[in-house]
Amino acid sequence: MNLDAQHPLATGLTADARLIRAYQGTRPEVTPVWFMRQAGRSLPEYRSLRVGTRMLDACLDPEMASEITLQPVRRHNVDAGILFSDIVIPLKLVGVDVEIVAGMGPVLGKAVRTANDVAELTALDPSVLDTSLAPIRQAVARTVAELGATPLIGFAGAPFTLAAYLVEGGPSKDHINARTLMHADPEAWAALMAWTAEVTGRFLRAQVLAGASAAQLFDSWAGALSLDDYTRYVAPASAAAIAHVRDLTYTENGVPTDADQTGEETATRRNVPVVHFGVGTGELLKEMHGVGADVVGVDYRVPLDEANRRLGGVVPVQGNIDPALLAAPWPVLEAHVLDVLERGRTAPAHVLNLGHGVPPLTDPNVLTRLVSFVHEIGASAPVAS
Repeated sequence: MNLDAQHPLATGLTADARLIRAYQGTRPEVTPVWFMRQAGRSLPEYRSLRVGTRMLDACLDPEMASEITLQPVRRHNVDAGILFSDIVIPLKLVGVDVEIVAGMGPVLGKAVRTANDVAELTALDPSVLDTSLAPIRQAVARTVAELGATPLIGFAGAPFTLAAYLVEGGPSKDHINARTLMHADPEAWAALMAWTAEVTGRFLRAQVLAGASAAQLFDSWAGALSLDDYTRYVAPASAAAIAHVRDLTYTENGVPTDADQTGEETATRRNVPVVHFGVGTGELLKEMHGVGADVVGVDYRVPLDEANRRLGGVVPVQGNIDPALLAAPWPVLEAHVLDVLERGRTAPAHVLNLGHGVPPLTDPNVLTRLVSFVHEIGASAPVAS
């Protein structure tokens, strides 16, 4: 399906951005950089704006969500915005009893533990999202209008991560109830995963159609899985979720090629780039790429050159600064960033990011300085070994 003619990729507004070129496997002269969780807790302007507003209410207020998305772009000069939202938003909008509890995260009104629970949950019709996601589409449209040539990234939670929250009833260290259901009742598990894939896939598609220039699927809890469990019980649902945006394409105008003797411009059909990121998923990287992603995000546990080796040397990578080092003395952080950049050069292209989200107590000035540092040294400049 072609994107609307006014989409920022279709008009060319964001098609040549550093981030998009890197996601497509072309290394730009300057390494693009953005941060997971760059919008939110670490910014005083965010905390001021959020006073008196619950998290999910903020996500569903188009004006507030847009402003929060734009705050780190203005402050840090990052190469992309990422929509301020939450992975449980589509669950909330489809009718699931879920809230974000401060200091805990998503908490469900009822855990989904049995086949009957799964049947009750999956009776909720994901197609209601076509209407109820209107605030998200409005937030994206407002944000894209302000960002101009800076791409907006849409995001969603991967089916397993959503399923883990649903089965556990909230955050968990080992997701043992979810893993038990996976094996104890494979039929119920398959139904649950198909439903979460449909819900989160619709959420991701709505953001892209509204103007997001890239999409990222987060599998925050996939690191709890063995390779076999991921491949058998999770990867098919992740592929189904990504399929909701995989068909979205646009035409990129090119220059005459040697094969074109008419002198007319050629055109290239491109898909909206998709990033897949997971926490603790070093053993799953190749399979995570195989579900249909263009780019693989790597957390801080695996060096990028090793991640590139595991991916076969053909996949753009994103990552993977250790968030803990954001609070270290600048020389320590600088050396770490240089090392990450050097290892990232082994891959076809590299987008610098954290190996997880921005910690709440991070000094925003450190992030601003880091972006400036990366932009100044450039992707082709020599770095310390």
